[in-house]
Amino acid sequence: MVPCVIFEDEHLLVVNKPAGWNTHAPSPHAGEGIYDWLKHREPRWTTLAILHRLDKETSGVLVFGKTPLANKSLTEQFTGRHVHKKYLLLTDRVVPLKEFTVKTSLVRIGEKYASRPGGEMAETQFTPASAAEFKFQISNFKIVRASPFTGRTHQIRVHAAESGFPILGDTLYGGTPAARVFLHAADIAFTHPATNEPVNFFAPANFGENLECGGTPPLFHWETCLPVPKRGHVRALQIDADPRLALRSAVIEPDATNAFRIIHGAGDGWPGWFVEKLGDFLLSQSELPLSDTQNEEFSRLAKLFSSRGAYHKILSRQVRRSNTAEASPQLVFGEAAPERFEILENGIRYEMSFNEGYSVGLFLDQRDNRRRLLTGHIAAHFQLPIANCQLSKLPAGVAEPIGNSKLEILNTFAYTCGFSVAAAKAGARTTSLDLSKKYLEWGKRNFALNGLDPAAHDFIYGDAFDWLRRLAKKGRAFDAVVLDPPTFSQSKEHGTFRAEKDYGKLVTTALLVLKPGGVLLASTNAADWPPENFLADVEATVRAAKRKIVKQHYVPQPPDFPISRTEPAYLKTVWMRIL
Repeated sequence: MVPCVIFEDEHLLVVNKPAGWNTHAPSPHAGEGIYDWLKHREPRWTTLAILHRLDKETSGVLVFGKTPLANKSLTEQFTGRHVHKKYLLLTDRVVPLKEFTVKTSLVRIGEKYASRPGGEMAETQFTPASAAEFKFQISNFKIVRASPFTGRTHQIRVHAAESGFPILGDTLYGGTPAARVFLHAADIAFTHPATNEPVNFFAPANFGENLECGGTPPLFHWETCLPVPKRGHVRALQIDADPRLALRSAVIEPDATNAFRIIHGAGDGWPGWFVEKLGDFLLSQSELPLSDTQNEEFSRLAKLFSSRGAYHKILSRQVRRSNTAEASPQLVFGEAAPERFEILENGIRYEMSFNEGYSVGLFLDQRDNRRRLLTGHIAAHFQLPIANCQLSKLPAGVAEPIGNSKLEILNTFAYTCGFSVAAAKAGARTTSLDLSKKYLEWGKRNFALNGLDPAAHDFIYGDAFDWLRRLAKKGRAFDAVVLDPPTFSQSKEHGTFRAEKDYGKLVTTALLVLKPGGVLLASTNAADWPPENFLADVEATVRAAKRKIVKQHYVPQPPDFPISRTEPAYLKTVWMRIL
């Protein structure tokens, strides 16, 4: 189960949304919101409906409908103000000693909202928390309960600021700068749409690594955290709360995955710096040696994750001119990693190495796409009929596998065969094609790590364009083709490949071996190539080949690679079923 899920039944899905994640995607090619990510993750969540929203920087309980009955009932309850919500906020300003209510009309003024005549009516009740409710208070900070009787955008934030106590971190409304906006939707109560019984869902506040107040214990905590205190007790209040870790703890299943990105550059407040957890080790990457501040944060993260060792790799545009030792990550502190070690992703084991140059064995930004091959579930109403998966029927015109035959998956630019292992684990027969014998041998070891016989699959060494044409001449055809080329590469047979210039040619050649009704995974990490242009290029190429796209799903990088104005999206992937 995804850690952020609090409750699920036939009609409802209730989650604890972390701060820093939108409820839904702000635009078609932006990063997925929690709704989009969930809707396309599991077949049973394909009918999810948004019933209410939380601001991007607000954490807490969020309810989605799964059935028409739930959607109708909850919409009526929200409209009739029969849904009761309680929030917790933190402020460093003076708070009135007694409970009071604010009722104003709100209008939008640029990015902000303000109380002005002629707007929509908004009403909020504020109740300062007493020492009896919370066993620990810091003199300079106050916890306040907020109960909105209406559901206007930024309502609590505006009313708190206009009452003289802006929320800590809410700089838009005059709050003191902090790691996050300290507003949390702690509690929601309504009538269950099917049973007509009252239900109440809690999402415990996490204003810092050791702050828990209200609600039931969270479903997931990092291993180094101390036991959660009893409900209603605050053990300690740390104002340096880390929203980055809250986001990762919401989406990473700790029993299935121990490799993910912890810091993603400016998207996590560290421009130019990237840190990943790779099993028992941490890997830092930037264009310069670690600064004193980065070293301090790196040490904190290593301690937090109980890492055996921590490495740093200097990113260079001249990597081809570097030897293996110069391009490899260097140990910063802790224990040196063995020559080969393992990580776990979606329950699959992969071999990693810090001694093989620039690449360590797996690109973590493709984790969700590998999971799609593993489960056969690409998106809502879009399945890949892999033999071991029990999913809904295929669309009209797409053939079922015959008898016990396995689906054939071609993975071009296979590197260490991450996509191939995921597909093979699901029951497909795979062909991995790469220009490096060394990486194909690495891929075979990844197969063996997961109890898969490499001899039952094909591994082809050579140029992708050359071999795609050869396979087509031999009459080979595949149920799915994976295209995830590097932004730039060179081979003797084809010469130079540049993604923006040559991707269309690659798709044209791949279509020669894609069966009618087959699935194409087209992906690129060309950061300067706008997603609209990438999609237009792929779509135009398919049409020019007289093929028809009958299903399409676009996805950016996963949530632990957060997208922001300061750290724009770079990874672009489109899945297409093509007749």
